[in-house]
Amino acid sequence: MFLSKRRLIFPIVILTIAPLIASWFAYADHLPPGFGVFPPLQVTEPPTPGFNLTVFLLLLAVELFLIFFLVFPQKFGFKPVEPPSPYDRKPLPWWFWAGLAVMMFFWYLMWARPEGMMQLVYLSFTPLWWGFITLIDGLVYARSGGYSLMSKKPKLFVITIVLSVFAWFYFEYFDYFALGNWFYPNTVLIPSLSHTEIVIIYLVAYTTVWPAVFEWYSLLHTFPKLAVKYSDGPKVKLPGYLMLIIGLVLMTVMVFYPYPLFWAIWLGTMLVFAGVLVKMNIPSPLSELAKGNWSPMILIALSAMFNGFFWEMWNYGSAHPTNPIANPNYWVYDVPYVNVIHIFSEMPLEGYFGYLPFGLMVWLMYIWAGKVFGFDSYLLRDDVRKYNSEV
Repeated sequence: MFLSKRRLIFPIVILTIAPLIASWFAYADHLPPGFGVFPPLQVTEPPTPGFNLTVFLLLLAVELFLIFFLVFPQKFGFKPVEPPSPYDRKPLPWWFWAGLAVMMFFWYLMWARPEGMMQLVYLSFTPLWWGFITLIDGLVYARSGGYSLMSKKPKLFVITIVLSVFAWFYFEYFDYFALGNWFYPNTVLIPSLSHTEIVIIYLVAYTTVWPAVFEWYSLLHTFPKLAVKYSDGPKVKLPGYLMLIIGLVLMTVMVFYPYPLFWAIWLGTMLVFAGVLVKMNIPSPLSELAKGNWSPMILIALSAMFNGFFWEMWNYGSAHPTNPIANPNYWVYDVPYVNVIHIFSEMPLEGYFGYLPFGLMVWLMYIWAGKVFGFDSYLLRDDVRKYNSEV
């Protein structure tokens, strides 16, 4: 047991310290500019490169290929699968309506910014999201015949909340080495909030990230055709050591070339956690690929992307017009080369595809934490059966 945990933890320790070691050689001050400022602010030196048509078109080609793959999986060797019978529906539970009321109230506050309520407006982001998460859970409960994370696995749901705080903070750590793919300009623009209050607001907001993605994953599984759409495809056994090495190399080299490798933060971190689980033969969405079942991997990736549209919509609406400032949690992207085409979003259009590897990383990091800290990480009621054998 001790050796197994050491094999789980050691690569993540390397992932954590490798960018720090690289920074010692990459920067005269031995750390990237802005390192340690929390919440992170914009890095202005060196300046972020502007639009580059070649990079934009290359990334567009990759993303169009992904869209074609997701829409027409049969073109890539996937076979049609008879969907299971839909679950018996139940009425929408009381917490669905409570979540809807909370979401709508705090959505109104954050966007309307009524006079005399600005202190409450500043706190709106997190309850807005918890209302939304509760709403989705209630919808899952009704569509799945009475199963949802909140109703059937409350202890596990609390674990996802605690994990979310530490896991997102950990992911934010790597953004320093990418010189700020995203940053938070409002943290220094609200004089009525102290820095301590800002930090607390941020850490509380971090509770929403992992639960939101998992609720979307549970919701997508209530659509029978979608749940099996990618479940009979090519069988692929992934090379765990190679994935681990590629991830570590990407996250290290990114320190020296943060702008050309701005995308590495999304892929590199995910590859390291993926490599650890694969090489230790731990059941996960990736182990299902060896059976030809791509559904868990694809659905968790889509869950993050679908949730990302709400993240970006509510974020954008909370700051435009920017006077008065309504949302301390408001973020802006400063990605090089492709920071164009913003449709009611601070996220550039091509950037939404970064949510795909992020979604997979969310689940892999969660499974990794379950093995390290000894909790059951199965999300759905049939996951125990699905992942009961190692590859």
